Amino acid sequence: MEEKKLDINSIIGFILIFGILVYIMYTNQPTPEELEAEEQAKQEQVEAEKKAAEATDTKVVSSEDFTVPSPTDSLKLEALKGKLGALAYSSTLPSAKDETTLVETDLFELKFSNKGGYLSEVKLKEFVNYDSIPIYIIKDGNADFNINFGTSDNRTLNTRDLYFEPSVTKNGDNTVVSMKLKAGPDKFLEYRYELKPDDYMMDFTIRSQGMSNVINGSQPIDLNWDLKTYRHAKSISYENRYTELVYEYDGGKDSYLGQSELSDDTEESVTYVAYKQHFFTSVLLADEPFATANMVSKNLVQDEEIDTLYTKAFSSKLPLEVKGGEINKTMDLYFGPSDYKVLSSYNRNLDEIMPLGWGIFGWINRYVFIPLFGFLSGVFPYGIAIIVMTVLVRIAMSPVTYKSYVSQAKMRILKPEINEINEKYKDNAMKKQQETMALYSKAGASPMAGCLPALMQLPVFYALFMFFPSAFVLRQKPFLWAEDLSSYDTIYHFPPGFSIPFYGDHVSLFPILASIAIFIYMKMTTGQQMASQPTQEGMPDMGKMMKYMIYFSPLMMLFFFNNYASGLSLYYFVSNLITIGIMLVIKNYIIDEDKIHAKIQQNKKKPKKENRFQKKMKEMMEQAEQQKKAQQRKK
Repeated sequence: MEEKKLDINSIIGFILIFGILVYIMYTNQPTPEELEAEEQAKQEQVEAEKKAAEATDTKVVSSEDFTVPSPTDSLKLEALKGKLGALAYSSTLPSAKDETTLVETDLFELKFSNKGGYLSEVKLKEFVNYDSIPIYIIKDGNADFNINFGTSDNRTLNTRDLYFEPSVTKNGDNTVVSMKLKAGPDKFLEYRYELKPDDYMMDFTIRSQGMSNVINGSQPIDLNWDLKTYRHAKSISYENRYTELVYEYDGGKDSYLGQSELSDDTEESVTYVAYKQHFFTSVLLADEPFATANMVSKNLVQDEEIDTLYTKAFSSKLPLEVKGGEINKTMDLYFGPSDYKVLSSYNRNLDEIMPLGWGIFGWINRYVFIPLFGFLSGVFPYGIAIIVMTVLVRIAMSPVTYKSYVSQAKMRILKPEINEINEKYKDNAMKKQQETMALYSKAGASPMAGCLPALMQLPVFYALFMFFPSAFVLRQKPFLWAEDLSSYDTIYHFPPGFSIPFYGDHVSLFPILASIAIFIYMKMTTGQQMASQPTQEGMPDMGKMMKYMIYFSPLMMLFFFNNYASGLSLYYFVSNLITIGIMLVIKNYIIDEDKIHAKIQQNKKKPKKENRFQKKMKEMMEQAEQQKKAQQRKK
């Protein structure tokens, strides 16, 4: 059956009839017949409003929100004009009450306030927080949306203090909510919201009609948007780390305000401003960029034991342009998940809101890990998908691991000869360096060869470090003892009031397992590097420093990741286990150190062709050696 559209004229008609009946009853002594007619008219009005609301799939809190203004009290209007000028008209209407209009879609439950005309409550129906409480982005006065403007009679007004008249209609399958600040029957400033089925993005327009003689266009008109972001995650410090203000400016560039106590930035030609709350985001997008934007971010979490309600306070001041005496600014509003797939689907550069890493790190996440994990999580449970992806990454990086291990083996085999060179030329540093470089060149080995594979793996490791905290699909997905792969797992809670500095009030098992795996891995690799790397005269004892790192790195991992997403700790645990296994296989079944030694000896016998750079370096070192000998003879 085709859905009926809301007939606003029918509603107006019923309300006018009801007003006339009330007026007659007030001025004349009612008869029983008149009382009966009044009751019947009231019942018809209620039924009509109920049917109209059902036809629009909306829930209306108060039917008075949709009434047409009755003849205004002239004395009241004159008194209000002394305060509000032409906009006093808005305060004489029946909508001049602290009431809200409730509208629901598949994804939202929204409340529009008569006072201020903006959204006073935004509930995301499909999500709950860590404590199973529905996700509210706006509620209980944590947001402010205000236009500050001057009037032609030299007043300065704020829309937050004025009353708007609401109406709800249909535009095809879309629901249109209109909030009008009226200066007369046909003069108004309107906030127009158009909600689409199954869409987190809504069309939003600020426009005026007949207000050229009311609004002073020669003075700045500023749109101020403020939001204090609610805490939604178990760890407020972890959530706050990924809560930030992101904006796009200058034709596609993006930037953000950092994690400092108070951040302030002003940019020109701003396309959108996003208040990102780790896993949920509010975005205001403009079809034509704002000329300028002043943005402020303030950290509200000073003490995790006390500051548990909000994470940050965001504020933006955006100028509105007046053309022909009127305002007409078309925009969009997004209230929804910080999900890469959802944000990128709008083709508005909103995927830059996600902290996927800059440069090559973001590229790897966008084109490799996000599609790969999306495929794997569609086949396996999320925890298994992480393990499978880790296995695939480690297999892909195994050739690099192999080269690194071969390089370490070569250096370990050459160590006795390097020690001989150090002893033979202990009083001649220049000659010692020449002979050492010649040995490396003949043997086909280099102390840097072991570092290069590690540097090649760095983009992959860092990309994954950025991927897991940004993976919305892991939110509230359990695995083994972890209740939520996007938050920390807990195997023990300390007694109330007890907390270890930098560690927390709980014990997470995945970071412990990851730390143990890292310790074993570093014991294997760092121990071999210590055995193969000779100590250079005048240089720090790297062996001693690496020995400390064997214990320091796992301890740092344990403390740092105790409040991080358990999915990330799971990845590091599995990744290091696989790496240890690969290295054991390479050591015991692939690499033959006797063959490597024999190959090195063969390489040493072959005449080594020097390139131009090597020849130049050799000549420079020989000249330096001759100058040193000449200086010694003079002495």
